[in-house]
Amino acid sequence: MINDVFIAGDGGQGILLIGNIIAEAALAEGREVTFLPSYGVEMRGGNANCTVVMSDLPVGSPAVTTPQAMITMSTKAFRLYEGKVLPDGLLIVNGSLVPASMMTRKDVILEAHPFNEMAAEMGNTRLANMIALGLYVGRTGAVKVESIEEGMAAALSERNRKFIPKNMEAIGKGLELCNNGK
Repeated sequence: MINDVFIAGDGGQGILLIGNIIAEAALAEGREVTFLPSYGVEMRGGNANCTVVMSDLPVGSPAVTTPQAMITMSTKAFRLYEGKVLPDGLLIVNGSLVPASMMTRKDVILEAHPFNEMAAEMGNTRLANMIALGLYVGRTGAVKVESIEEGMAAALSERNRKFIPKNMEAIGKGLELCNNGK
């Protein structure tokens, strides 16, 4: 089975981090994985995106032109990439930054939620990416939640591992979006 996801947003939103976590989680499950990050030269605010491909068989190419699933965390990323997701694919959108009027595709499974506001309610707006990650995991089952925690431990530096419990709490909020049928 092959799963792929394209994640896009602005630098500083943790786009590459959640891609890396997904890749590490799939590796922990013994799957074949490619992780292809791309980012602008700016420290914050430039384009940031990545593609993760997970498979039970060797992956032929890390490049995916039409992903099965996409997470877009900014208006700019949404404008640039929303047309790439496969029909009947999953399109997860940060509704805090992307106006509902822009979300016109009827041929995808659209999950638009106010991730920034949800993260702010948790006390840290930087958790928005983790909520989106939880929603992706819950909707696709591409990797197990337990593996996400392992992937996070592998992806985060030693000094940042102290944030794993709060990140897992935010991932739980994303999973709740699936469980509540929202």
